[in-house]
Amino acid sequence: MGLKEAVKDRILILDGALGTMIQKYGLSEMDFRGKRFEYLPGQQRGNNDLLVLSRPDVIREIHTRYLEAGADIIETCTFNSQSISLADYHCESLVKEINFVAAQLARTCADKFSTPEKPRFVTGSVGPTNKTCSLSPDVNDPALRALQFDELAAAYQEQIEALLEGGVDAILIETVFDTLNAKAAVVAAQAAMSTVGREVPIMLSVTVADKGGRTLSGQTLEAFLASFSTMPIFSVGLNCSFGAKDMKPFLENLAAKAPYYISVYPNAGLPNSLGEYDETPEHMASEIAEFLDENLINIVGGCCGTTDKFIAEYSKLLKGRTPHQPVAAPTCLWLSGLESCEVRPERNFTNIGERCNVAGSRKFLRLVSEKNYDEAIGIARKQVEDGAQVIDINFDDGLLETKEEMVHFLNLLASEPDVARVPFMIDSSKWDVILAALKCVQGKSIVNSISLKEGEETFLSHARDIQKYGAAVVVMAFDETGQATSFERKIEICKRAYNLLTQKLHFNPNDIIFDPNVLSICTGISEHDSYGFDFIRAVAWIRENLPGAHVSGGISNLSFSFRGNNYLREAMHTVFLYHAIQNGLDMGIVNPSSTITYSDIPKDLLEVIESVILNTRDASEELISLAQQMTDQQKNKVEHSQKTEEWRDFPLEKRLSYSLRKGIDSNLEEDLSEALGKYAHAVDIIEGPLMDGMNEVGDLFGAGKMFLPQVVKTARTMKKAVSILQPHIEAEKKDGNSAGKVLMATVKGDVHDIGKNIVGAVLSCNNYAIEDLGVMVAPEDIAEKALGIEADVVGLSGLITPSLDEMTKTVVMMKERGIEIPVLLGGATTSRLHTALKIAPNYDGPVIWVKDASQMVIAMSKFSNPATAYNYIAENYKQQEILRDKHNIKTTQDVDFKTAKSDKLNLFNK
Repeated sequence: MGLKEAVKDRILILDGALGTMIQKYGLSEMDFRGKRFEYLPGQQRGNNDLLVLSRPDVIREIHTRYLEAGADIIETCTFNSQSISLADYHCESLVKEINFVAAQLARTCADKFSTPEKPRFVTGSVGPTNKTCSLSPDVNDPALRALQFDELAAAYQEQIEALLEGGVDAILIETVFDTLNAKAAVVAAQAAMSTVGREVPIMLSVTVADKGGRTLSGQTLEAFLASFSTMPIFSVGLNCSFGAKDMKPFLENLAAKAPYYISVYPNAGLPNSLGEYDETPEHMASEIAEFLDENLINIVGGCCGTTDKFIAEYSKLLKGRTPHQPVAAPTCLWLSGLESCEVRPERNFTNIGERCNVAGSRKFLRLVSEKNYDEAIGIARKQVEDGAQVIDINFDDGLLETKEEMVHFLNLLASEPDVARVPFMIDSSKWDVILAALKCVQGKSIVNSISLKEGEETFLSHARDIQKYGAAVVVMAFDETGQATSFERKIEICKRAYNLLTQKLHFNPNDIIFDPNVLSICTGISEHDSYGFDFIRAVAWIRENLPGAHVSGGISNLSFSFRGNNYLREAMHTVFLYHAIQNGLDMGIVNPSSTITYSDIPKDLLEVIESVILNTRDASEELISLAQQMTDQQKNKVEHSQKTEEWRDFPLEKRLSYSLRKGIDSNLEEDLSEALGKYAHAVDIIEGPLMDGMNEVGDLFGAGKMFLPQVVKTARTMKKAVSILQPHIEAEKKDGNSAGKVLMATVKGDVHDIGKNIVGAVLSCNNYAIEDLGVMVAPEDIAEKALGIEADVVGLSGLITPSLDEMTKTVVMMKERGIEIPVLLGGATTSRLHTALKIAPNYDGPVIWVKDASQMVIAMSKFSNPATAYNYIAENYKQQEILRDKHNIKTTQDVDFKTAKSDKLNLFNK
């Protein structure tokens, strides 16, 4: 039975620490050297891997002790056995020998203990090295790297080849603190297996740097998983960092998201002031038992401070335990920068920022040419602020050193977390530039692009590289005979490319993004009249006939004939996007700061633009004529009448709503000052015209007439409006005791907070004490704070679909902590039905869905008033039970009325 079979049957035990076990032997400098290494320069004490040559008896004894304790898997003593780390000890010439001997030594020990019923396995330990590919060693030079990807991959390959030749059953890339280092190790492992002719599982184990759950190089665990989603990973897990208790929330996160087997081997708690570990085997075993109870793991072991006594305790826990079942791989395009980005239908449209492209932005080209990288980075930052969810980066220019500029800029961006949190689209016509870029990014990027224009062999070769380095791909509708312009040619090429990728390379369809060529219309050539409509038709066909694939395009190409007329171009893009998104376009390279929405365009102009784009009649000349009639003065009037002239004459309430919908904050001070003189209370302004504007935004977004970056812009404007009103709100607060303590948070994985902020402002005005934990808040932090402040109510907010799962996790965590206070849910993806079916059954207290911020005070007043609380909560329970019954989900047991009444919830009664 091999490792792949054994892990399906039972939970496997990994061994414990090697380093801290070796320390217990009190070895001297001469023990490390022996006679053979007597003349090596420098100190060798601490070079633990050298002991496989100088004191193999010590390593053999440690392996044996772990095997006797019940370990199914032992690690080779090779954590630092690659040339980069061994160079510190002047031992780089010994890489092959140390790894081969270490593997054979462990192999001999494991084979001695193996039986058909309990086979023992050896995994080759591959550490992170003492350098990083993602971070600069010099704070004054953020683009500098002490280590290059290819250099690291070559060092890893030398190590892993020797481990494979020595007989290991798996490769364990462990204590990962930099995803790019780990990528190099995975690439090296695949190359080594090809060279040696042995395929073994690749195991990953990451270490988080702090309680925020990020790696040292800044990635979240979800982003880390996305980075490896194209690679053949067997298991993923956590080691080092913390003890078992502190690891649990991160382990739960991995188990819920990773389509792999899950491993964990924590430290024996945190080291004390003397650097020693105080955790006892029995206490750590009780914490590991929680992992087993919740079916979180497949492989369990120990890291720093653990010994064979810890491993022996695990053996007692595993009888009758069920191993974790890996979750299904995501059925969406899963990208990452420092944070995860899932391209799902509810996003409506994923906006790819276009301004870091020297071919599309003269300013960006000028800044790069002048080496003014600070301002160039500012362009990238501004795009993310304006709502770009991916950044397109291109340096293809005849006067630039394209590859050097790409690498330099990507290295600079790695030190800019506000930009690096989003995925990058690596855009170049030169394949060596794309490869160099892929070796700079730790996240999962998009390669733009490959095509069939050089034939199938080159196409597949490029696609293999993309899989190898962990990226998604844009496939252009080109083939050997040229660019596809007609609908028929577009779908012919896309279908052929899809079949090649999915059938020959088993490429994940979700990682394929087709670009069926957005081409210019209104060129004066009649054959071009159908270009816009043919693209839209091709989008619909691809989404219907090529399962999983996405569709993107360079939207600005459509209006190239109208260069200089920015308003008309933006209007054309808006109309084109409206129809293309309706037909399945889910990504595009656009200007994220565009403010024109479909409903803004004057009806006469809209009719002409739609006629041209959809080719319903010959309106090209009419549109060209309209463009020619737009003198600079006229264009200014058209462009700004809605923004700065006509709308300023609207009534106050309409001006405020319009400001929100358009994301215009320049007149807020003036308009809100006027409103304060009209409304009795500042909160009335929020609940009135400002909420009207936000509701209108929600309606437009739902109808596909606004897309997410524009919604983000309105949210920033609302946030500014609330901040302007906040001093007045504070001054108007009622005197006396608080009406109750409300704990609020946007759940983990979600950064949207405008709705929550509005609720906080409104409740604050109604005398509730608000504790706002902010965004991206983990379940355990919410539960801990709720207990700490003795909250009366918890309000959870979220905008995106994954937030629903986090809300469930949060109420489960609260239930585990014995909390039963009311939980209120709000946000765009929440609903009465989902709350009843998926969230409320997991909690012992009331879970109440609130439609929008304007309803929050009503809900709070009902269940905080003793006269109405019981009936309100009872009715909520009843309605949720009715919804569950309709869906055949029974979650409660019936009791008589007297029993129910005696067991009622005592609200606000501490």
